[in-house]
Formats: sequence, structure tokens, C-alpha cells
Amino acid sequence: MKNTFSLIILCFFFIISGNAQQNQNANSKILVKGKIVDNETKQPLEYATIVLTPVNGKNITGGLTDAKGDFSIDVKKGNYNISVEFISFKPKKINNYSFLKDTNLGTIYLSPDAQALNEVEIIAEKSTVEIHLDKKIYNVGKDMTVKGGTASDVLDNVPSVDVDVEGNVSLRGNDNVRILVNGKPSGLVGLSGTDALRQLPADAIEKVEVITSPSARYDAEGTAGILNIVLRKGKALGFNGSFTATAGNPDNFGGSANLNLRTKKFNLFTNSGYSYRKAPGNSYNNTTYFDELSNILSSKEENRLYDRKRNSFNSRFGMEYYLTDKSTLTGTFLYRESNGLDISNNTSNEFDALNNLTRTNERIERDDENNKTREFSLNFTQNFKKSGHKLTADFQYNNTDENSFAFITDSDLFPSYSVNNPERNSTIQNSQTVLLKSDYVLPFGEESQFEFGFKFDLNKLTSDYLVEDFDDTTNQYVNNTNFSNNLNFEQNIYAVYSQYGKKIDKFSYLLGLRMETTDRKINLIQTNEIYNKNFTEFFPTVNLGYEFNDSESLTLGYSRRLRRPRHWFLNPFESRTSETYIRKGNINLDPTYTNSFDFGYLKRWNKFTLNSSIYYQHSINNFEFAQKEETRLINGVETLVIIRSPINLSSQDRYGFEFTANYNPFKWWKLSNSFNFYSYKTKGSYNDISYDANDVSWFTRLNSRITLPGKIDWQTRAMYRGPRKTAQSDRKGIYIVNLAFSKDVFKEKGTLSLNVRDLFNTRKRKSTDYTPTTISTGEFQWRERQILLNFTYRFNQKKKRERPEGNYNDGGDEERFKA
Repeated sequence: MKNTFSLIILCFFFIISGNAQQNQNANSKILVKGKIVDNETKQPLEYATIVLTPVNGKNITGGLTDAKGDFSIDVKKGNYNISVEFISFKPKKINNYSFLKDTNLGTIYLSPDAQALNEVEIIAEKSTVEIHLDKKIYNVGKDMTVKGGTASDVLDNVPSVDVDVEGNVSLRGNDNVRILVNGKPSGLVGLSGTDALRQLPADAIEKVEVITSPSARYDAEGTAGILNIVLRKGKALGFNGSFTATAGNPDNFGGSANLNLRTKKFNLFTNSGYSYRKAPGNSYNNTTYFDELSNILSSKEENRLYDRKRNSFNSRFGMEYYLTDKSTLTGTFLYRESNGLDISNNTSNEFDALNNLTRTNERIERDDENNKTREFSLNFTQNFKKSGHKLTADFQYNNTDENSFAFITDSDLFPSYSVNNPERNSTIQNSQTVLLKSDYVLPFGEESQFEFGFKFDLNKLTSDYLVEDFDDTTNQYVNNTNFSNNLNFEQNIYAVYSQYGKKIDKFSYLLGLRMETTDRKINLIQTNEIYNKNFTEFFPTVNLGYEFNDSESLTLGYSRRLRRPRHWFLNPFESRTSETYIRKGNINLDPTYTNSFDFGYLKRWNKFTLNSSIYYQHSINNFEFAQKEETRLINGVETLVIIRSPINLSSQDRYGFEFTANYNPFKWWKLSNSFNFYSYKTKGSYNDISYDANDVSWFTRLNSRITLPGKIDWQTRAMYRGPRKTAQSDRKGIYIVNLAFSKDVFKEKGTLSLNVRDLFNTRKRKSTDYTPTTISTGEFQWRERQILLNFTYRFNQKKKRERPEGNYNDGGDEERFKA
């Protein structure tokens, strides 16, 4: 393995060295840069086109502006005619401009074409995956395979990201990833995470940003990195929008609307949608029990069918008010409500040592869920006279309820029929969050800037878990105090940060330091116990970059990050998912701390873009679920019960290599591929059981988009996740194929798409788990193959050509300094 890793590094540096030599031999060029903004709103224009035509008419060059309206182009010395254009804006031309040295054209103002803007909003059809210097961006609108889907489906298509069959999200194979919405924590992610992401419609999402080496501006939470979900918000003048309808099998029906009204003083926007979904699933498990001499004692076979139904409504309203030409005030309100009914039917067969059937049992669980989220956010942005000089302030309040009510019946079918006492349980949770933050950016000259900010993240959660067993002597339900519990959880995080960046010729750096104080309070109402913990930590960040030219660059990043335990990891009371499987939290669990290093290389050719990186992470205080076994009396029978609890058990070293590539061999065919190879080594032991593990795994994703005759788009997305092995489990590899077709209709005002998710119905987790006295093999499928038909109608909107994979700058406020 060490030789393989060394070979990767050697090849990596060989490619870099070769390209660097070519750059040294290239003709001497100068740098032309500037900024393009809207003359009325003073907002930057992203994707504006700059064309530099030599007066002699040869070797035309140019570029596009980034998200901040900035552009930077390498050209040979000489006289040029300059053309600046943006669709629905009046072009600006400058003739016979002489470039003899590095030149800053300053701010170029474009005026809207009033007639065009009153007629239509231009919808940019960007590449599905954009590769930037500091991050990768996945644009949702161009991906047909997620039409009618959810945020979970969206994340499953993002480079470097993997979503397993249960909906758990991981980045580069690490499941501790921080998920933000519009750059902030949000109730849209929810208390449970996975269920909430399945309720957020894909149509509400504009793009997802993948940040693997965050600067000090970002929260230190998330040892793997950050996924930032950016929601849609219209920008064009006038009234415009789109309507979408979806129908599918298994039952999937829904509709949504994206509307926008913008004048010179304000911008109103909304995204609302309703959906009804069924998600049938299944699982199988076979457990063999051994004695201390490895002789078979008995075995148990379980087959479970899931019937899930959910109604969801999401609505987000917002207004952006232009106080002056340099200051804006934006307020948004989000409301989400969902009601679900989950029915699981578990049939189990028990066998003796000779494989004779001794018992057949049927357990049916009916779970009614009701979730509500209310969230209000307010943003103030003040741009100053100097470009890049900015102050932002944010306030956000969130109130989320997640309630579930379950009724469980248990019956023996063999050797004789009998009905065991039923059980009912309920979970009532309420979470309230207040967020205050502010960021201030002060440029020094053209090539350096200072940034300072603070953030208060105040969280309160109450959880009431009630388990009641039926007492046949009184014919009443009685509280089972072994499982019922009340928890009050409060965690306040106070953060302050500062960072300084500078660009020196082709070299840039960004140095930052973030301090976070965590104040955690836990009150166990049942036992009247109170546990308080307060700690302050510093999190340095270093990001270095070197640009050989505008199409090739190197980055090196370092950051210290942490993983705080969530409330369900801390709750010491037991909760059971079955009679023989119990989970229990650990009130004394400490955070995991990680030092991360990331070395990246980005290269663009005419039709091909490659972004690759080597990364290494060292973690201490790792969470591991330790298992212990107890014999308990269940229905009058002594039964072996497995209890799992998290502990700070181990240290872990993780390293890997990944690349993302875009290739457009023809105008009608676009390809993208991502590949991630990683290895990790874990060390730790508990109760004389070794949890040491050393494993290698990988996953890859290939996307192909072909334009067929008749202007029909055909998209195929295939993913393979390699096998994984830990100290107590083995998981087999899994492959998934999604297929989609789309056609523009009604003079490009409408789009009809058909997609099939999990074409071969292979999205199943197959695993084997080990304990000292058991071996358990299983298979789990959360959702079976799905077919969806989707129709979108746009009014006062029109498509624009895709953003080309050319030579242009990427990034945001930190682009000049950030790796």
C-alpha cells in the first residue's frame, strides 16, 4: 500500500513538473483584469463575456467573469479591440486599447436592455459539474436524473459525496460532513438529518458546493469538510418563474412553483411545493449464535418489509430590498410540514443447533410521524466604494418539531399461535436555534485583504421518549421506565475568527485562526441529573495557491476541525429498535479532533478539465460503537441481547487520492467522472476486544450526456462503491445506474423528462457483522427502483447556452488567496 501511494505521488509531481516546464517555455504574457457590474443595481454580473481581438485580427482571446463579476485574462502585448457582453444587457466596446504591461481595467458598467428584460429572464444552462480552484460546484438544473427527487438524491450525484442506502451522507468516505443551507445551519437539514434531506425537493436547490479545505470563515464542525446547499432565488427584472409537475411509480406525485418579481428597488422570490411519495423497501438478516468453543447454539432468520408513505409541503418566501446602490436587506421565511406513515412487518424464524424450526414470530410496527419547521432569516449586506470591501450581518431563528407515535404488535405463529402484549411508544422533540453572525472584509490594495467575523450559535432541544407496555392484568398501558426518558439538551457555540490573504505575483496565501467556545448542558429529567461541559479550542487554517497561468494551478490546504457528539449520542437511556437490539448513548462522550491536509492540482485544456488531490487526516478521540451482550428475560424466555454504545475509543489515520474530470469530446456529448480512493487505519480496544481496522476502499461515478437527433437529451449516471471492512463488519461493493431522457417543448418554454432511478434494482447493502458469539449476514434496500415523469413549464424565461469549459477565473471572496 505504501508503494502504491508513493507511485501516485510520483506520478502527480511528474505531471506538474512537465506542465511547469511547458509554461516556462511559453511566450511572455501580461495580465488583464477588471470587474463587470450592473449599472443600475451595482450587483456583479456572473458569466459576462470579455472578448479581446487583436487589431490585426488574429489570435482572439477572452474569458468569463466569476461570481463576483471579476475577470482575469493572460494576453500577449499589443493593441486590442475590447468587447464586453452579457445577455439582456447593452454591450460595451473599447477600440484600439494598448496593452504593454499588466493592466487593471477597473469596474466596467453595463446597462440593462430594458426591452429584453421586460420580456424574458435568461436561464443559464451551466455544466452539471464545475471545477473551481477552491471547491467543486454541482449544478442541479442540468441533471435530469434528479428531476422530481429530493435533496438526498441530489447529494448522491455530487462529486466526492456518497449517500448510502439508509440516506447517510459521507464526503471522501468520511460520514462527519457539515451540511449548510445558503452558508448557514438550517432547519431544512433537520434534527435527524437523513429524513429531513428526503423531504427537501430537488427543484428548490440551485447548486451544491463541496469544500474540502475550509478557511477560518467556516465553522470548525465537520472533520470531512463542508457541503453547502444553495437554494434558488430569481434575479431578473420583471415577473417570471416556472411550474413543475411530477408523477411516478412507486407512487410519487408532486408539484412545485418557482416565482420571482423584481423591480429596481426590490426582488420578491418564492419556492413552494407539495409531494406525496411511497418508498417500499425490504431487508433480510440471518444471525448464528455460538458458544465459547465456536459450536453452533441456534440461529435466527428475519425478513422485513417496509411500506412508507409521506406527504410533504415546503414553502420559502423572501424579499431582497435595495436600500442604496451598495446596500441590501434580505428577509426570508421558510415553512415545512410533513406527515408520514411507516409500516414494517418483520417475520422471524428461530432454529436450534440442528436447524430445526422452533419458533416463528411476526412483529408489526406502525409509526406515524409529524414534522414542522419554521425558520426566519435576515441578511444585511453593505458594499463600500472599494471593490471587495464589504460588511455582512445575519440573523436566523429556527423552530422545529419532530414527533412520532408507534404502535407495535407481536404474535407467535409457531409452534402455537399466541398474541404477546402490544407496545406503544412516542418521541416528541422540539429544537430552537438562534444564530447571529457578521463578517467584515477589508482589502489592502489590489492583492491583499483582511477579514474578521464572529458567530453565536445558540441551540436548545427537548426530547420526550415514552415507552408503554400493555399490562394484561389491568388491561392498561404501563410506562416502561427502563426505556422512557426526558432529556433537555442545550449547546451554545461562540466563535470569532480572523484571516489575512495576499497574492504575490502567481503565489497566494490565506492564513486564518478561529476560536470556538462550546457550552454544553444536559439535564436528565427522569433522574434529575445535570451534566455540564465547557471547552474552548483554536482552529488554525492555512491555504496556499500557485497559478502557473489561468488554466493551471496548485493548492495546499491545512485545517484543524472537530466533530461534536449529537444529542442522541449523549442520551444514556436505552432505546430499542427490536427486542434483541438496543442502543444507548454516552453522557461523557468528548468531541473528535482532526488535522486535515489537502494537496490539489487543477488543469484545464480546450475540451478537458482535471481537478485532482491527495489528502491526509489524523483524528483522535474517534467515536466507535462498542458492543456488549447481556442475557435478558423476554416474554418469559432468557434471550441474548446486544447493546451498542458510542465511546471515544480510537485514533484514526485516513489518506486518499481523488480526481474529478470533465471532457467534452463533441458538441453533442459531455462526460464527467469522479474517482475517490481512500484508506484508513483505526487503533483501539475495549473490554479486551480489539477494534483495530485497516482497510482500503474506493468509489467512482460516471456521467454521460448525449444529445440525440430531434434534440432529445439522454443522460446516464453510473456509480460503483467498493467493498469496505471494519473491525466488526464487512460490506460488499454496490453499483447503481440511473437513466434519463428529456425534450424541450413549446418553443423551449417547457421540458419533459423521464428518468429511472436504480435501473437494475441493485441499490442494496449486503453486509456481515461479527461479535465474539455471533455472525450476522444481511441485506437492506431502503427504496426499490423508481420511474418518474416530470414536466416543467417556464414563463418569461429562456435558456442560454452552457458556460464553456474555457480559461476563466473561479471562486468567491477568497479566490485570490484560497486553496
